[in-house]
Amino acid sequence: MKPTSPLRRTSVRTSLLAAGLAASLALATGCAKSENDASDAKDPSASGDAGQVVATPSAGGKGCTTDAYGAEKIDLKTATVGFSQSEKEANPFRIAETQSIKDEAEKRGVKLLTANAQSQFSKQISDVQDLIAKGADLLVIAPLNSDGWEPVLRAASAKHIPIVTIDRKINATACKDYVSFIGSDFVEQGKRAADQMIDATGGKGEVAILLGAAGNNVTTERTKGFEDRVKEKAPDLKIVFKQTGEFAREKGQQVTEQLIQSKPGITGIYAENDEMGLGAVNALKGAGKKAGAVKIVTIDGTRNAVQGIVDGWIEGVIESNPRFGPLAFQTLDTFTQGGEVQQDIVIQDSAYSKANAKSDLGKAF
Repeated sequence: MKPTSPLRRTSVRTSLLAAGLAASLALATGCAKSENDASDAKDPSASGDAGQVVATPSAGGKGCTTDAYGAEKIDLKTATVGFSQSEKEANPFRIAETQSIKDEAEKRGVKLLTANAQSQFSKQISDVQDLIAKGADLLVIAPLNSDGWEPVLRAASAKHIPIVTIDRKINATACKDYVSFIGSDFVEQGKRAADQMIDATGGKGEVAILLGAAGNNVTTERTKGFEDRVKEKAPDLKIVFKQTGEFAREKGQQVTEQLIQSKPGITGIYAENDEMGLGAVNALKGAGKKAGAVKIVTIDGTRNAVQGIVDGWIEGVIESNPRFGPLAFQTLDTFTQGGEVQQDIVIQDSAYSKANAKSDLGKAF
């Protein structure tokens, strides 16, 4: 794709109705769920009844068009799309995310180039530069970190290549450096997780937070949402421990083992993804704790985490949906035809609790 002027910047957050993306963005289905071990995950393409839905748009949302961005209108079918995955695809969230992108490209007959950074940020930067060198006209990026994207933005701007980011934001300006961000409301996820924790604990006791990886907006916002809601609604629920589990099961287990030693009377654990929560379950089992003795709330919606609710080890799970393919390609299609797309496209997430975990287990990834 050879647009006529450089890209511009603005980061804003708004959402958009499932029916439309300004000039007719019809929302597609994706699936939902999470970050988990491939060894015990089900087929990522198997769950088709938990599709992505875009939240109702908020007032003041900003859009982006090819004219505003400095791009040319093209037929998406004639373009080459480059996709950069951030993390190893031993993680079911990443498996589902990548597969969804591949499936939608195949469905639409679009040439797709892919790269996986294997959880190395320097590799992701070089991966995207390589996708540009190989002729990508459009880029879909699942960022590992939010900062440090300047080399990619310069390279994309030099060739006037539009970028859509999914599931994590980059610290840059929408409709200048990138077209749109597509993802969940991570602050709201944290608030909903806090609500589940407050219900589970009666709003009293001591709670630990297993933080996600540093350097991205997901960790920051899921933490803020949880802390703000606890402060607002449950001042007697004290957050007494915070440590990163790096979004990994093994690390979550290690941190929880330390937690049990330093805070033996801990009431609850908020894990900022399912993988860390499942690691916490392993640590509690290893310490001889009974199911439900420590209240665990997680975010993602993997099949294993939802099964954990059924088995009594996990209190609740807030969903985060990885099936970005249909929505990402619809956004690109609308944009490249000259339509307006939102700069911030927010996904509506569901939740799992004791009330629905067994009946909705089939919807989990």
